[in-house]
Amino acid sequence: MALSRRVLVGGLAATGAATAAGPARAASPGGRRVRTGFDRLSADGYRLLDGRRVGIVTNPTGATQDVRHIVDVMHADPRVRLTAVFGPEHGFRGTAQAGGSEGRYDDPATGLPVYDTYNKSGRELAGIFTDSGVDTIVFDIQDVGARFYTYIWTLYDCMVAAVLAGKRFVVLDRPNPVTGRAATGPVLDKKYASFVGREPISQAHGMTVTELALLFNGEFVPQAAGRPAELETVRMTGWRRDDFFDATGLPWVPPSPNMPTADTALVYAGTCLFEGTNLSEGRGTTRPFELLGADGIDARWAAAANGLDLPGVHFREAYFTPTFSKFQGKTIGGVQLHVHDRDAFDPVRTGIGLLVTARQVWRGFAWRPDHGIDRLAGSSAVRTMIDAGAGTDEVVASWQDGLRGFRRMRRRYLQYT
Repeated sequence: MALSRRVLVGGLAATGAATAAGPARAASPGGRRVRTGFDRLSADGYRLLDGRRVGIVTNPTGATQDVRHIVDVMHADPRVRLTAVFGPEHGFRGTAQAGGSEGRYDDPATGLPVYDTYNKSGRELAGIFTDSGVDTIVFDIQDVGARFYTYIWTLYDCMVAAVLAGKRFVVLDRPNPVTGRAATGPVLDKKYASFVGREPISQAHGMTVTELALLFNGEFVPQAAGRPAELETVRMTGWRRDDFFDATGLPWVPPSPNMPTADTALVYAGTCLFEGTNLSEGRGTTRPFELLGADGIDARWAAAANGLDLPGVHFREAYFTPTFSKFQGKTIGGVQLHVHDRDAFDPVRTGIGLLVTARQVWRGFAWRPDHGIDRLAGSSAVRTMIDAGAGTDEVVASWQDGLRGFRRMRRRYLQYT
């Protein structure tokens, strides 16, 4: 018998015994034990999925404490009728680079059909759900806390498609690795909506995927699909809003090829803006989004960035040779970010400060011709203000009214303290 949403959200027992999903979790460094939504679902014997034909939207981050994939665990468990897998950007098993996916195939490990959801939405995606024969769609992917990370829009698109296809939707929660303390940065202008931002949320949203699912369902899905999704969420236990990922005791599995560590996630909400420029954002190095640079940049950039006295971060003059992406095979100059106080660090302000100073010190600075920066920042304001000579504080001040409105809306959907 399926549990009610009220029971599932508030009352699954946080047992410490080993289950089909693996052994009991090790305690986090603070002595607490974080149990993900999947941990709680499996500990309850998958009662929420009882009698259902289940499809799951996931990627390599759908992992247990002992780093088995939850698809492998569920497929081997007779209590779950898992019949399909849906792969997002980079694919279910994570073999594709940015902007790619694995296509349609049968998973060699389980024999399950794997359907490609990347860049699919609306009726097209609803048709995939219908063709798969599932009646319940489960979502379990690790997010990194930034509006332009595409997995949260895979969540949104799948929720809309589930409504159109008449499917039930279940979201299993995982931590926001950079805490859930605050929403920061500009809020998307809907005129600039794309797969790196479907709806007006802030650049760093400070929410978990369950909280985002509740917000999407309350604010945006009814407009896109005509009514809310039939949504169930399974919360974590043991996670607090001020927890960084290393406080959770959970294993870090890279959510995408260029998100190798939780340190990458810490800076990503700001430095990903450099994808909208002609500078390297560090792809093709061992420190993507922490290393930034271009041919012709020298020590003046690090000096200018340090001169901003941005909280929680120092900048080191750096030289590196990307193995792919921008400046492939060429030694270039730039900066490396060193976050020394992550509680004080503001990634979005830092990203703006770096854009402002890069433009000041390097004559070759340019935006991408397709104005990709506008889609990343959520409007043309960042680009046009920096081009007009605005400083970091002036650019950051420009989005505060919209951010206050989003913060008010966000508060209604927060599930943790």
